[in-house]
Amino acid sequence: MKYGESTFDILYLLFAIISGVIILIKARNRNEKLMGFAALILGFGDAFHLVPRVLNYFIDADFTAALGIGKLITSVTMTVFYVLLYYVWLGYYKETKKKRLSAMVWLLALVRTALCVFPQNGWLENSSDLTWGIIRNIPFVMLGALICFLYFKNRNKSRRFRHIWVYILLSFAFYIPVTVGAGALPILGMLMLPKTVCYILVILIFLLAALKDTPITSKEESAERQPALWHSRKIENKRKKRVLRGNLPCGTPDKSKTSEK
Repeated sequence: MKYGESTFDILYLLFAIISGVIILIKARNRNEKLMGFAALILGFGDAFHLVPRVLNYFIDADFTAALGIGKLITSVTMTVFYVLLYYVWLGYYKETKKKRLSAMVWLLALVRTALCVFPQNGWLENSSDLTWGIIRNIPFVMLGALICFLYFKNRNKSRRFRHIWVYILLSFAFYIPVTVGAGALPILGMLMLPKTVCYILVILIFLLAALKDTPITSKEESAERQPALWHSRKIENKRKKRVLRGNLPCGTPDKSKTSEK
């Protein structure tokens, strides 16, 4: 078990950090840079917790304080990651005039961070106090729910980003039982593995967007070109299926396509 988990943790950290570096190198605009920073924040932040965890398996030493401080740093960097996800959403879909929404995101992030630094969390003792575990995660879950909703709302506007909301939702579905019950039932900690897979999939989306997608440079492109391209592909795929079934002779113009004009 320790070899499998340790290998997974190391590969995840390498993937997140290397992907973040690649995205930043290939970045063509501010939004892609945000994707790169989000991947790096996730990788470096989790390293503070996962590296001591891996070392604890193989070295006979007291890593209690290191594991606790690592959890604190990871808690803060995860919050920053979701703030960056929000700004990626703003930039990718060219959303404007979102002052109240931005204020809500920052308020939840600051409250979450403030609650994390309270001494009652017992980071130095690597405490699993249930009460403070719930208290500090309330604003974090609210922040995650808000970001999840925003990506869900715009899921049909981009083929590349349409599943991000699913990965966010699943990550919290795996994370919440660990927060609430891992202290009493340590086996629940295994749910952090599928949670991490969800984040790997989000980073992979960012990586593919930076390497393969044409950058969107205006609100008009975001609102019109992206949905239109995806919609036209869906129409073309439907047309090909009808041709294969023999319902539409090859070369016949599709009525659904001509009606759009």
